[in-house]
Amino acid sequence: MKITDDDAAFILGKGGKTKMKIARVSQAEVELFERDLVLEFRGSERQRRHAKRYARCVMAQRVGPVSVDESDVGDDCTLVTVPQSAVGFVTGKGGNFLRTIEEEWGVIMFFAEYVSGRGRGKDTEKLAIFGGRDGRRGAQLKVMSTVETKVPGFYTETGDTYENSEDKEDGDWGTSTMKLQDDELSYALGKKGMTRKKIAWASECIVEYVSNIVFMSGNRKVRTRAKEYLKWLFEQLEGPVHVDTEGRDDCTVVEVPLDCVGYVTGNRRETLGRMEEEWGTLMFFMGKRDAGKSRGREGSEKLVIFGPERGRRGSELAVMSSVENKSPGYFTRSLKDVERSTKGFDTDRITFRDDELSYALGREAATPHHEQHNAITSFPDHLSMNRTKLLLMS
Repeated sequence: MKITDDDAAFILGKGGKTKMKIARVSQAEVELFERDLVLEFRGSERQRRHAKRYARCVMAQRVGPVSVDESDVGDDCTLVTVPQSAVGFVTGKGGNFLRTIEEEWGVIMFFAEYVSGRGRGKDTEKLAIFGGRDGRRGAQLKVMSTVETKVPGFYTETGDTYENSEDKEDGDWGTSTMKLQDDELSYALGKKGMTRKKIAWASECIVEYVSNIVFMSGNRKVRTRAKEYLKWLFEQLEGPVHVDTEGRDDCTVVEVPLDCVGYVTGNRRETLGRMEEEWGTLMFFMGKRDAGKSRGREGSEKLVIFGPERGRRGSELAVMSSVENKSPGYFTRSLKDVERSTKGFDTDRITFRDDELSYALGREAATPHHEQHNAITSFPDHLSMNRTKLLLMS
C-alpha cells in the first residue's frame, strides 16, 4: 500500500506502537518502508485484508472521522452505541482509556460514522471495535460498563444489552446474564474489581458487570462455570460451602491441616487472595472437614482450587509450600524424586540438599519466579530437613 509521509508517521505511532497494534490485532506481519513510503502486509488473505483495513482506519483518523458500513460489521467489527455525553469519558484524556481497553483485549477501536439507511442518532456516537470475537466482546462490555457509570440505565433500562450475541459459526458461543441485588454487587465486584477478575480468570469466561447485570460471554461450558462460581461466592456469605468435586475437570482439592488453615488464609484472606491473583484461580475452604487422622494430623480442611490446569497447579504448590513452612514434612516426608516422560503437562520432583537449595532459591526467592516463564517451580520454605523437595511442571 502506498502512503504519504504524514500517514507514515501516523501508522508508525509513538515508538512504533500503532504499527505493532495493527499487526497484533490482524495477526499479519506489517512492515513500513519509510524511504519508499510503502506499507507491506504478509499473511493469509484474511489477515492481510484486515491489516489493510485497520491501517486505512488509522490514516482516516488523521483527517476526519472513520467510516464503517454493514460489510465491516459482518466481518470483524462490533459497533457500540455511546451517548454523546459519555464519549469523552469513554475516550479518556488523550485517548488513554480507549488505548487501555485496546491493550487489554487486543483490539483496535475508533469512534466512527456508520453508513446505513437508518442514519445516525443525534445524541449518540458509534464506537467501532475491530478484532477477534472474544476481544471485541470483552472490549464492548468494558465500554458498556463504563458508560453505565456515567449515564445510568443507558443500556440496562432500554434493553439494548446485546445479551443475545452469538457467533454464527459456533452456536455454542453466546452470552448469559444474571441480575444482582445492590448488596450483592459490591461483594461480587471485590476490592478494585478483583473478585470479578478472579471469576473471569478461573472460569476462562468473559465476565463484566454492566450496572447490576452480570454479563458472561463464551462457550456454554465456561458460562456455566462462571455462574457456578458466582453462586458459591454468594453462598459463602451464609456460611461454609461444600462443592461436589467428583468428575469435575476444573478443580483441585488440597487437604490442609487444621492448625495451618489460618496461616494459609492470612489476615482478611490476604494470603489466599495473593495466590489467586498470581495464578488466576478461585479458592475457598469447604465446610466439610475430615475429623479423623489425615497424614498423621488430627483432622484437616479441604481447600478447593478452581481454574485452568496450570493455574491450579501453581496455586496448589503455593499452598503446599505455606503448609510446609508451618508444618515441615507434611507433604514432602514421603515424596521421592520422579522424572516423567509425559508429553503434556506433568510434574517432576528433585531433591536438594540445604546448600543447593539456598543457591537455587536465589536472593529473595527470585530464581523460582524467573524460571516460571517456562515451568512452575516451587520450593518448600522450611530448611529444617536435611533434604528438601523441588517440584517442577511444564
